[in-house]
Amino acid sequence: MNPANGRLIQDFYTAFQQLDAEAMANCYASDVRFSDPVFPDLRGEDAVDMWRMLTQRATDFSLSFDNIQADEQRGSAQWVATYVFSPTGNTVVNRINAHFKFADGKIVEHRDQFDLWRWAAQALGLKGRLLGWTPLVHKAIRGQAAKGLAQFQAART
Repeated sequence: MNPANGRLIQDFYTAFQQLDAEAMANCYASDVRFSDPVFPDLRGEDAVDMWRMLTQRATDFSLSFDNIQADEQRGSAQWVATYVFSPTGNTVVNRINAHFKFADGKIVEHRDQFDLWRWAAQALGLKGRLLGWTPLVHKAIRGQAAKGLAQFQAART
C-alpha cells in the first residue's frame, strides 16, 4: 500500500461526503480523465464541473466508502451514494467500484463502475426496471446527463 495515494483517495471521498467539490478537485490533476456508465469520457475541468454539479444538486445525500487500496500507480475503493433523484423523487442507493491512476501526487484517471440498469430501476421507477437494460435507455440517460452538465457549465460562465 502506498500511504500517500491511499490518503488521496480517502481525502477525495471525505470531501465528497461533505459535498465539497473544490476539495475533490484538489485531488485531481488538471488533465484528469473520468468515466462512468453515465459520463463515459470527461476530461479536466469537465470532470470537476460534473462533481460541482452533483454536489450542488445533491438532495438527502449520504456517502460511505471503504476497501481503499493503493500502490505507486493505481488504486481502488468501493463507495455507496444514497440520494434522492430529483426528476422523479425516487431514492437511489448506488454501489460503485472506483479505480484510479496516480501521477505526481494527484489522481490522473478515475473510473467508476456500477450497474446502470440497477441505477435506472431505482431512479426511473417502473420504466427503468422494464427498459433500463436497453441501449436506447442507456443512451437517453447519457444524453440527459450531458445536457444537464452543459447547462450547468453555461450557467457558471
